[in-house]
Amino acid sequence: MKPGLRLVLAAACAAVLGLGAGAWYESRQPDLPPPMPVPEGVRVAAPGERPEPIRLPDLEGNIVELAAIAPGRPLLVNVWASWCGPCVAEMPELQGFAETQGDDGVQVVGLALDEVDAVRAFLRQVPVGYPILLDSPGPADASVLLGNTRGLLPYSVLLDAQRRVVRQKLGPFAPGEIESWARPGGE
Repeated sequence: MKPGLRLVLAAACAAVLGLGAGAWYESRQPDLPPPMPVPEGVRVAAPGERPEPIRLPDLEGNIVELAAIAPGRPLLVNVWASWCGPCVAEMPELQGFAETQGDDGVQVVGLALDEVDAVRAFLRQVPVGYPILLDSPGPADASVLLGNTRGLLPYSVLLDAQRRVVRQKLGPFAPGEIESWARPGGE
């Protein structure tokens, strides 16, 4: 079997598993694991607060400060991984939302808790037009700084134009949910 075909089949399997996992997750939300202990000295951003500065490499290895992306625009930061089925399943929705935002709407940013080669391979099959930053999963990774103390993916956070946390979401977006969630005062 050709390597490219294997990757396509793996992505398709991940998407199917992701849809099933998303349905399961939705039915199990009351049973979320408790928050993980946060290392001493790590500040987790709460709604209304600005997160600590987050500087991460992009796919080319350039260090990018999250707060400097799309100045003056809100950011929807989606934390994901190529091995996370629900993350994979929601990426087309995120891409579709990003395409409707124009030059002054919400800027989507993907934050992959993954290996650069896995992310590159995945994005060759499921391309997105929004910026992707990379981090390594851990007790003080960028998702924790943005409020994800449960260590589950996907995780999304909406930052306003001043980079304060407006909303946080643990778990995948349902089809059609992003538009209202990312709107000021959204559901």
